[in-house]
Amino acid sequence: MIPTSARQIAEVVGGTLHDAPDPEIVVDRPTVIDSRLAEPGSLFAALPGEHTDGHLHAEAAVARGAVAVLAARPVGVPAVVVPDVQRALGDLALAVVNELKDTTVIGVTGSAGKTGTKDLLAQVLASRAETVANPLSFNNEIGLPLTVLTADERTRFLVTEMGARGLGQIAYLAGIARPSVGVVTNVGSAHLGEFGSREATCVGKGELVEALPDDGTAVLNADDPAVMTMARRTAATVLTFGHGRGDVQVHGMELDAGARPSFELSYAGERERVSLALHGAHQATNAAAAAAAALAAGLELQDVARALEEARRLTPSRMQITRTPGGVTIVNDAFNANPEAMGVALDALMALTGPGQRSIAVLGEMRELGPDSERFHRRLGERVAAAGVTNLIAVGGKDAAALYEAAVTAGINASLVPDRNAALDLFRGYLLPGDVVLIKGSHATQVERIATALLELGDAGRGAP
Repeated sequence: MIPTSARQIAEVVGGTLHDAPDPEIVVDRPTVIDSRLAEPGSLFAALPGEHTDGHLHAEAAVARGAVAVLAARPVGVPAVVVPDVQRALGDLALAVVNELKDTTVIGVTGSAGKTGTKDLLAQVLASRAETVANPLSFNNEIGLPLTVLTADERTRFLVTEMGARGLGQIAYLAGIARPSVGVVTNVGSAHLGEFGSREATCVGKGELVEALPDDGTAVLNADDPAVMTMARRTAATVLTFGHGRGDVQVHGMELDAGARPSFELSYAGERERVSLALHGAHQATNAAAAAAAALAAGLELQDVARALEEARRLTPSRMQITRTPGGVTIVNDAFNANPEAMGVALDALMALTGPGQRSIAVLGEMRELGPDSERFHRRLGERVAAAGVTNLIAVGGKDAAALYEAAVTAGINASLVPDRNAALDLFRGYLLPGDVVLIKGSHATQVERIATALLELGDAGRGAP
């Protein structure tokens, strides 16, 4: 956080100081929304939460060292009172961005792959200079400002993942972060329930390239026709990436026994060999997107390639692979799910499954797909069968039933359970050495807890089906 006085914060966000004996006291630590994370020099934003109201914890935050509270009403401790705390967070973040004169800001969006691309890009850029990026998927109207507010004068690269569930949201986030480089990974089926159609999703994701300055760079996926239509929506330079096409290309991709991709990366007549430590063929696409953005930010291809090889998984429950002492491989990819991401995960499952091994897919429902949700789940059941998965466990209600029915109709051995606890009951005495278990579903299904429980179950879960 750039050191800013309470008085300056009030001026920036259009707020009023209350119970602040020293208006010149300085905030110089990151802003937090959890009072337990407050520390000396921080600002506490009192937001309403799912289970509580941040205003109730204002005193606790100040007791832990917070300089002041960003609040919607006086709270009895030093506070900047504003009509809308969330909006004020954005205004404060924009003020910080405007002070970052030597910082290249990069925005990343897309229906899938944006967190993986963001994580790779952040590590590549950090190999060159001080870099700040969203932790996990802090990519909404709260998470993005909080990320921006961790940047300061030393920050040379600011990587901002941008998520959206409707039109205008990317435009709002881009208006805060002000990126000069914008990456669009793809246009898929995620959040169709909110956007209403793939066409509307394309419009929404394209708000990022529309926000770029004329001297900026739009990094677009040459393998996705919908993304490529966005080239017409910006005056910025367009830099593309893809498999055997585009400006930055992936050639000759191969997977090792651990489903880790190796390939050649080419750009402007140069070629570099890259072997990733991450799992899944889709990581090659993420790497190409990250490489293109890094090149746009001024790095050289050789340096980008070496940094990609050093990159590691940063976000939990995304192709997180663990092998139990009993020889069972658990693939925890349950951070979230949509039809495209499910297909990628199934490909990784089968790449990890060798001759004589069982592939077991534990799939929770995909949420936010709108009126076509049942159709998408039936297609997923057919996809599971086409992949050759040994056993399917479908977790959830009506949509899980559609997934289950389609898989059974296609000849797959499948089970339907209502929740994660019922799924775990199936596993008792079920797993065999060599089994490969994929766990994936929308976050709301809580299937990620199955992965944790299976690891805790360990050899007690071994047996015959």
